[in-house]
Amino acid sequence: MTQLSLTLTNEPWHYPPEEKVKSISILIPVFNEEKTLVTVLEMVSKADTLGLEKELIIVDDGSTDGTREIMAKLDPSLYNAKIYYHEKNQGKGAALRTAQGYATGDLIMIQDADLEYDPKEYPELLRPIIEGKADVVYGSRLCGGKPTRAFKILHLFGNKFLSLVTNILFNATLTDMETCYKVFKKDIFKKVTIKCDRFDFEPEITAKVLKQKVRLIELPISYYGRDYEEGKKITWKDGIWAIMALVRFRFSD
Repeated sequence: MTQLSLTLTNEPWHYPPEEKVKSISILIPVFNEEKTLVTVLEMVSKADTLGLEKELIIVDDGSTDGTREIMAKLDPSLYNAKIYYHEKNQGKGAALRTAQGYATGDLIMIQDADLEYDPKEYPELLRPIIEGKADVVYGSRLCGGKPTRAFKILHLFGNKFLSLVTNILFNATLTDMETCYKVFKKDIFKKVTIKCDRFDFEPEITAKVLKQKVRLIELPISYYGRDYEEGKKITWKDGIWAIMALVRFRFSD
């Protein structure tokens, strides 16, 4: 009879590291962000990505305020950036679809061009994937522990309701499906064919990722949300489209 021996040590157990994670593509859709764009790009370029080589994929979605003129004057080499333009506004989902096609990093992350999210929190979001603990990481504005500007009550209820619908349809426990900060392994994100052009791309991506049975975790993040007077663009109509997208992509691709 073969005998098995087990040696116990006091050394902590570690997840095996992700051997091939060497780079990250940060996708930045832009629409009418002349007041914040340069500041965001500087913050992202300085952000700690835990040693990963960083590329920025910036897509202007038909801005009309002066954003395009600012982008035309940018030196892409300063940010290791690739810059693309839509001739007319198509929506955030369409901008990300364009960016997705040019991303080459081992990890893919989404970053808005406003100042609602803080790139200083990149290390916390990247570490679980680099350490082999997750395939996808969502930064949640609603699970507590970080500074959060007060939501308008309808926005708060809307976000919670959309996350609830997501959890019921996909047997998940997300607190913030609509968050901007999402980090994916490249092979997972590349399997997602983005069909939605507007803000309903958020539930579409989440639905298609959850259907891949990935290891998805949420971590708390800071949030400094804007009001409509400051440039916020999402409306209650986008909430209706989001519900329709969740139901649609639960039963189809």
